[in-house]
Amino acid sequence: MLWGILITGIIMGYFAYTLPSISGIDVIEKRPSLSLRSDDGQQFATYGDLYGRMLTPKQIPTVMKEAVLATEDAHFYSHFGINPVSLIRALWRNYQAGRVVEGGSTITQQLAKNLFLTPERSIGRKIREVLLAFWLEANYTKEEILALYLNRVYFGSGTYGIDAATKKYFTKDIRDLTISEAAMLAGLLKAPTYYAPTVNLKRSQQRSTVVIRRMQEVGYITKEQADKLVKNPAKLQHAGSNFKNVRYFSDWVVNEVRSYVGRTEEDLEVITSLDLNLQTQAEKTIEKQLAKNGKKFGVEQAALVAMTPDGEVKAMVGGRSYSKSSFNRATSAQRQPGSVFKTVVYAAGFENGYEPDDVFLDAPININGWTPENYTRKFLGNMTLRQAYAKSINTVAIRLSESVGRSRVAHMAAKLGLGGDMPTHPSISLGTSEVTLLEMSAAYASIANGGYSVLPYAVKEIRNKRGELLYKRTATTSRRLLNGSTVNNLRDIMNTALLEGTGRAAYPGFAAAGKTGTTQDYRDAWFIGFTPRLVAGVWFGNDNGSPTKRVTGSNLPAYAWKDFMKGSLGNGNQPTFAKVDEP
Repeated sequence: MLWGILITGIIMGYFAYTLPSISGIDVIEKRPSLSLRSDDGQQFATYGDLYGRMLTPKQIPTVMKEAVLATEDAHFYSHFGINPVSLIRALWRNYQAGRVVEGGSTITQQLAKNLFLTPERSIGRKIREVLLAFWLEANYTKEEILALYLNRVYFGSGTYGIDAATKKYFTKDIRDLTISEAAMLAGLLKAPTYYAPTVNLKRSQQRSTVVIRRMQEVGYITKEQADKLVKNPAKLQHAGSNFKNVRYFSDWVVNEVRSYVGRTEEDLEVITSLDLNLQTQAEKTIEKQLAKNGKKFGVEQAALVAMTPDGEVKAMVGGRSYSKSSFNRATSAQRQPGSVFKTVVYAAGFENGYEPDDVFLDAPININGWTPENYTRKFLGNMTLRQAYAKSINTVAIRLSESVGRSRVAHMAAKLGLGGDMPTHPSISLGTSEVTLLEMSAAYASIANGGYSVLPYAVKEIRNKRGELLYKRTATTSRRLLNGSTVNNLRDIMNTALLEGTGRAAYPGFAAAGKTGTTQDYRDAWFIGFTPRLVAGVWFGNDNGSPTKRVTGSNLPAYAWKDFMKGSLGNGNQPTFAKVDEP
């Protein structure tokens, strides 16, 4: 017995001597956080590690303490740092299972592990955990230990501490936390990433039911209360929870933030251009068309971007489901624009002296063996440029491009912000060079704003957590790209396309201008247009480039564009286009 005591003492002395430093108990090591807010100040997304205030025991609501104690450590107030019964039970169940299925750790032990130890599973780490638990119990009261635990524990979605979690998931002060909300937060502790309500709300609610029933068993709430709470589980209450696909926008913003402030270890708060009402409308619009017509037309993906005429992005949907694919089809997908590129061809034509009433011939054409046709496979003879644009006549666009010069068309594309290689093949006039939806929509914004350059942006202001201003967008001097008569002529023919041409299905009932686009084999379908207040571009297609079942710019994209504009702007009292003066 004496030898056993001596050996045990030596072993415990060794582990006590090799304990990690406890001097950093009040120091938090974390990744810098990034909080994104909408144009009206509502937080809709966060990145990095979020820590809230270090709350005192009195500042933590009783319901939160009870929910955690019921599930994590019901005997917290009666044990001395470890619970021998729980440890023995856990060891027996792990032995039966042949693997670790139960921990048996008290809240004090969990705090010791979170503060001082690594996640490794070993006998040595467990002994150190127990010794540190004894030290915590000797130096802090039970209430202080519980508060330390709740202030430091991970609650999923990059959120640490109960104050930050309450604000993250419910957008409220912890004083206003309800029992159902406390149960949801307590349920996260078992597996924060797996049960995070931002990942799977239903799964999180099911876990909270387990917590509520455990609170009933322990005696914190009655059966009647529990039954009522189970039927009405907590729901997410933060701005971002209302959106399925807002992360497409926020991911894009994060890259923009880095370009303004570089790499930093500071927590940042960013005011963006996002309009939550327009984002809601954009997501509903895309999902409506895909749900209604996706299978019928053999189309799986779509994207939408909306901005003001000066380039302030107000809404963005980069695909049908961010959770299934984070690839942003609005900003990153390079696709052929088809006939929406004809607007660039006509802009080059008008800049070089042509007018909407000039007559061109719609007839078969052969350029070095290349013999393109119209979508209808028919030829209509002489017609004005206005009529040709409205009906999206390929041969006239080609003849205009050949007359003006393909190099001038390519130069106009570059001037309007369409990047990438733009080979001067005769097919340039039919939109065979790939662009992104964001780029093409910005090019149309230049027509909407009177002919000035547009650089799409989302970041309006960046501050650190101390409120110090690090960046603020100021009015930039835009370059004049198009002369006044060109803008007026483009608006004229684009309005005709909505009233009489291929874009009739997109006409919203008020002043608007736009153009349809369809690529070969119906692989891509576009509609891009604008009103005096808002520019929007819509794309439908498949990620693998496979043909759709006859999706054209005249159907799904046009329907979506009309729905979005009417839902965003209403039906009446919309301004009309004012004539643009020269130059």
